[in-house]
Amino acid sequence: MQALVLVIDSFGIGEAPDAADFGDTGANTALHICEQVSPVRWDNLKRLGLGNASELLGNPLPGCPAVPDPVASFGVMRELSPGKDTTTGHWELAGIHLEEAFRTFPPEYPSFPAELTEALEKRSGRSIIGNRAASGTAIIQELGEEHLKSGALICYTSADSVFQIAAHEEVVPLEELYEICEAARELCDGYSVARVIARPFMGGPGNFTRTKNRRDFSLPLPEATILDHLQERGVRTVGVGKIGDIFNESGISESYHDKGNEACLERTLSLIRERREGDDKTFIFVNLVDTDMIYGHRRDPRGYHDAVSGIDSALPEIMTGMQEGDLLIVSADHGCDPTFAGTDHTREYVPVLLYQKGRTGRSLGIREGLFDCARTLSEYFNVESYRRGRSMLSDA
Repeated sequence: MQALVLVIDSFGIGEAPDAADFGDTGANTALHICEQVSPVRWDNLKRLGLGNASELLGNPLPGCPAVPDPVASFGVMRELSPGKDTTTGHWELAGIHLEEAFRTFPPEYPSFPAELTEALEKRSGRSIIGNRAASGTAIIQELGEEHLKSGALICYTSADSVFQIAAHEEVVPLEELYEICEAARELCDGYSVARVIARPFMGGPGNFTRTKNRRDFSLPLPEATILDHLQERGVRTVGVGKIGDIFNESGISESYHDKGNEACLERTLSLIRERREGDDKTFIFVNLVDTDMIYGHRRDPRGYHDAVSGIDSALPEIMTGMQEGDLLIVSADHGCDPTFAGTDHTREYVPVLLYQKGRTGRSLGIREGLFDCARTLSEYFNVESYRRGRSMLSDA
């Protein structure tokens, strides 16, 4: 038996009930993309029931409508943890319910506490510039030339709980940048910062571009996730993309740090094709980051649509490669409406689509807690040690 969870990063499907608390009233990633892009080329997601899921919230998707007989069971999930970031969303999908939000920093200079930046300068041997909230692509254009001359680290944050460090790969070699980020991770633990992110870039003044060598360094997990529970019961657990970074490799038997959707989808397909002989229990957890990192934050509806379309195109081969009884879950971790104000994530429901060969699709309704995904996996693999949430298998 094999279960696969595909996380389309930031593919929200409508404002959450508490969206106003996050300044996100009216956000709807999927709907607003469909309103701005025509034709919508999400045929396989439509067949699975994406449009049906959206209509549970009263939001028909132009170009991706509900279908009479979806091949997957469909629903939406509401995130209950207080956040709208990658770490909060993925941890909740994997079974953690955070009671307190991670620490965020003020947007204006200086964003970070002086004792934090002074300690990092001492540990790294480099000075710090930036020290405020900014778009990652914008701040390297603004400060990249100064960085080239001085070797200073470009440190910045966002509305999320992040401490980001940008550096040119020819000025700060990758291994040094990663070591600096590990030091920053230690320092940030005391501030409850969700992620320290390495943001390497290349190029010259006026033409700096970020490379695919990003790495995320997450806060230690507060409790075991479904990955740990599955691994303890002999299930082979596989992380693809930034899953290993998000979970600090905890509970992961094999970790593939592939960069970008194309590479992550190819890895996923190869894992399905090369199913091991005698390997009767496998869980594959995949993050598809381009929708969020390249298009959501940069407010590019067309690019976001096309990235989802690329995922959509891979679904038939994934589904064909599944065996009878295998489980596919397609979902997301938060929203990032590319038509919304600002450049930050948006507090939204996320879609959830459950597919098994030969099973008729049904409504899963509106679910309270992304951890219903973890509970579903615990039932699927018959792991009784994880009990939070409600399994979707009995509703599917």
